[in-house]
Amino acid sequence: MTTRRHLLIGGGAGLVSLAIAPLPVGATEVLFDEALQSLTNGAEVKAGRVTLTIPGIAENGLSVYTTVAVDSPMTEADHVRAIHILSPRNPIALISSFHLGPRAGRPKVSTSIRLAGSQVVAAVAEMSDGSFWKDSKKVIVTIAACIDGG
Repeated sequence: MTTRRHLLIGGGAGLVSLAIAPLPVGATEVLFDEALQSLTNGAEVKAGRVTLTIPGIAENGLSVYTTVAVDSPMTEADHVRAIHILSPRNPIALISSFHLGPRAGRPKVSTSIRLAGSQVVAAVAEMSDGSFWKDSKKVIVTIAACIDGG
């Protein structure tokens, strides 16, 4: 005979199994790779010249303060065209893009971003000579955002 207690125990076990089920691997990483490919048009992305400042532990993924600075003199001949922030685990990999020019002054941007969970966040700078530079940091998120898919 099935009792209410048996139903509650069975339902609780089902919820626990859903909570510990592995997430689909690679689904958003493919979107990340596609976003990076579309930004760079297949060009090599080198490490260096970019400094991504983001907390190593974010208590709340809904608002993570982020700063990106690029080593550039910001002259007409050598300046930053764009700074992009990407996330491999967010539903949309390209978090934000900032377009700059030689009259921007300092090649530095700051914003708050949403993170769907612990991951490695990347910042990519597009230079006036067509080169791409990056920096990335691992962020541990205790309370994830973007769980609704948007």
